[in-house]
Amino acid sequence: MNLSQYTKEFSYNIKLAYPVILGMLGHTLIGIVDNFMVGKLGSTELAAVSLGNSFIFIALSLGIGFSTAITPLVSEANAEQNEKKIRTTFHHGLLLCTILGIVLFILTVLSKQLMYLMHQPKEVADMAAPYIDWVAFSLIPVIIYQGYKQFADGLAETKYSMYAIFMANVVHIFFNYMLIYGIWIFPKLGILGAALGTVISRIMMVVFMDLLMRHNKAFESYFKNFSFKEIRKSILEKIINLGLPSAMQMLFEVTLFTAAIWLSGSLGKNNQAANQIALILASSTFMVAMGLSVTAMIRVSHTKGMNDYKSLIVVARSIFLLAIILETFFAAIFVLFHNFLPHLFLNMNDSAQILDNTEIIIITSKLLLVAAVFQISDGIQVVVLGALRGLQDVKIPMYITFVAYWVIGFPISYYLGKYTSLQAVGIWIGLLAGLSAAALFLYIRFARLTRKLVLENYK
Repeated sequence: MNLSQYTKEFSYNIKLAYPVILGMLGHTLIGIVDNFMVGKLGSTELAAVSLGNSFIFIALSLGIGFSTAITPLVSEANAEQNEKKIRTTFHHGLLLCTILGIVLFILTVLSKQLMYLMHQPKEVADMAAPYIDWVAFSLIPVIIYQGYKQFADGLAETKYSMYAIFMANVVHIFFNYMLIYGIWIFPKLGILGAALGTVISRIMMVVFMDLLMRHNKAFESYFKNFSFKEIRKSILEKIINLGLPSAMQMLFEVTLFTAAIWLSGSLGKNNQAANQIALILASSTFMVAMGLSVTAMIRVSHTKGMNDYKSLIVVARSIFLLAIILETFFAAIFVLFHNFLPHLFLNMNDSAQILDNTEIIIITSKLLLVAAVFQISDGIQVVVLGALRGLQDVKIPMYITFVAYWVIGFPISYYLGKYTSLQAVGIWIGLLAGLSAAALFLYIRFARLTRKLVLENYK
């Protein structure tokens, strides 16, 4: 096969992916705004929000992972031009997302006691507890929103979630500013104001998404005459069987990175600060790979619905190739500017911080060299995972990701971070090992599965 077969797919892949990428950056912006506005209140408040969000992030990863089951089912039904199947999947998926949002809210509120068992500073944990209560409540609307988003993605309508998130960000910035600092008629609530700003913006995100879709002719028929009488146990089970392994895949990766943050914290504040800076930069470029992963899921499931497995392989490989090209470009930026990028996150004019800042820059610049390589591994594993979800193959990839991150990656991170002079760099070498193992084994799984499907269907 010549290269042009893959590159001619690039423009459509980018057209589908860019709204997803911008939407994910919109999600990230909510966290950045919280950190920026709360940071002005003091270091204890910032630490409390950071600690609280680590709990929310784990719950959110489960909700997002589970909701991805809706996309391949809708996309496959769309390829079959089966409106009834599309509508049924949407209604059952939305019901399950609502139930899961409520369950995750309750579990997150109950789990906040773990902060005290983790030996976090008492004043930070005491401040984080009411923050967690409120932001945990926002899990309900945000996971309902995911139900809408994954449905729209399945119909290859990726722009609506981007519009909803941008509008939610405007609401978030307004209420955060008013409620954190007590502007105009609003009370001064500090970090609770940030929590309420998040809750209000996430409720509005669902409202915006519902209004945008309900009043669009492409979606109109799917919003009429919902009835609980239509709910079928067999369809609920089908979504759960796809959703649960996908939720666990995401959980394994998120908890690995959370463990890296806690490991870095145990090495001292400068290692933790360096880890945070490198993680922000790596996460920003990872959003591009995540957008391509959703594109892989949409396009692979759609081609599967048409039973065209030879085209499916071409489409999937075109997305893998695009991810490798883009992540290699980001890797080159990290290598070229590894000494400069850390300066963007530090106050270089504060003479009292000169020693700390110098050490943070040295550590971060080394982490960015490791991150340059793991950009590529991370990009490959997430797009291949998207393609496998499109094939509705989720159980074996769940085991692969567990082994890659927790049997290979974490032990290397722990040993090199705690017992060698590499410290934070050692932790990131462990992350690189885990992501590279995941990329390799997931690609082997995809290649074997598609080869088998081609042999079965083209005898």
